[in-house]
Amino acid sequence: MRSENIRRQERDVLAILRLLHKRHQSSSAGKNATDQQPPMPPSKLIFRALRQGLSFRPLLHAIRGQNLRTLFRQSPEELVIAIIILCACAGVSVYVVYSYFNYFQSEQFTRFPPDIAKSLRRALYYTNYSPDPKLALKYYKLALEQCTAAGLDPFSDEVIGVRIQLAAWLEKIGKYQNSIEVLEALLRDCKRWVEKMEKSVQDGFVDKAGRLISAAIPKAEPPKEGDDGAIELPENLWAKRTRVLGKSVGISVKLGELYADEHVLQGDAAGEHLIWSVETVLKELQRRQVEGVKEGEGDWMTPEQIGGALEALGNHYESKSQHYLSAPLYLQAVSLSPPNSCHTAVLMNNLAISLAQQPVQSPFQAAPAPGAGKQSQPANATPTRATLLASARQWALQALGTAQKVTGEGRTEECDEACAVAMCNLGDIAAMAGDVEEAKRRFRESLELSQKLSFEPGMIQAKDGLKRLSSTKSAKD
Repeated sequence: MRSENIRRQERDVLAILRLLHKRHQSSSAGKNATDQQPPMPPSKLIFRALRQGLSFRPLLHAIRGQNLRTLFRQSPEELVIAIIILCACAGVSVYVVYSYFNYFQSEQFTRFPPDIAKSLRRALYYTNYSPDPKLALKYYKLALEQCTAAGLDPFSDEVIGVRIQLAAWLEKIGKYQNSIEVLEALLRDCKRWVEKMEKSVQDGFVDKAGRLISAAIPKAEPPKEGDDGAIELPENLWAKRTRVLGKSVGISVKLGELYADEHVLQGDAAGEHLIWSVETVLKELQRRQVEGVKEGEGDWMTPEQIGGALEALGNHYESKSQHYLSAPLYLQAVSLSPPNSCHTAVLMNNLAISLAQQPVQSPFQAAPAPGAGKQSQPANATPTRATLLASARQWALQALGTAQKVTGEGRTEECDEACAVAMCNLGDIAAMAGDVEEAKRRFRESLELSQKLSFEPGMIQAKDGLKRLSSTKSAKD
């Protein structure tokens, strides 16, 4: 009986628990029936999480005055480091935004149509920021094709600039021959246009104002409004000739440098281009003196640009030990260079060493006829070795003085290096003149300055000079 009573009580308790459980389910379901919402899609959940993670409210709440003081009292070092990091991140962000708009939205892109500008941005991106030669070349070519399709003037500064930029990039990545091919093609096109324009002038197709009379050359563009609101007159043919011819000279000089580069070493081709550039500069100067400046023709190349062409040809002759040809070119380049300039000191050094190594009698001087007397030629017609060395020493001293007196923004590393080279040149000239003590002193001064500047060529030249003097002294002993 007792066991049956216990089983009966257990059944009653289970029945009560089941009843309570059913009531709880029905009441909870009824309570949430109206409030329950469908589940949110995963994309919205991700978006909400990102928005909450990137929210600045916690940061603004943390840097309030009271909270900031509390944080500073609790951990001052960590707070200072956190503020510095935040300022640095803000500075980097501002710089990135500024660089983007200052470079990719600059005039060099905005003056092109949007599709061409887009290709150029990508070309420069794969050139400078994420180097990829294949993609860079692809977008350079695409930009040039788009320029042709858009009908842009192939001899405008913009289109010529793209081709020059392509050549510079090819040189930068070591594709010297490809760079030469690009510049050679550009130079041919420029020369062809100048020749065609000059022939049109001779045939009477161009009037005095530089405007086209017939359809021999494409007509000039109509006037357009500049960025400042002023009306810009279209470029006439004489002005365009000046611009294209000047570009041709610069391209020819660059080709001369590329052909003379140690990776190419085509001296004859280098000489041809450099000689053509100098001859073209001088012929244009002579034409303007004889015929006068045409209407709208504008100024010819600046003295510095003319001096650069002369210097390039002088360097070419110097590399071939033709000092009798390089010295006059350096002298003319010095006369065209600003008096207080570091590069003027470099030109003076080049002139000094050319004079010091120049033969007493140049190959262009005719040999005296057989049986001719000694008085058949003036006594001072040919400079002596002592005269050449004295002149070379004066130019080296002048180079040293010019490099030392340049101050302010005009003073660059070129001035300091020119001082070291001038001292070496003075040492070489003194050694040629037989003044060993003076030569040693100058070489030591150059070596000391070159070591201070970490100027490797100067150190090598000075050490070689001292070594030559030591070997000469040992041989005499």
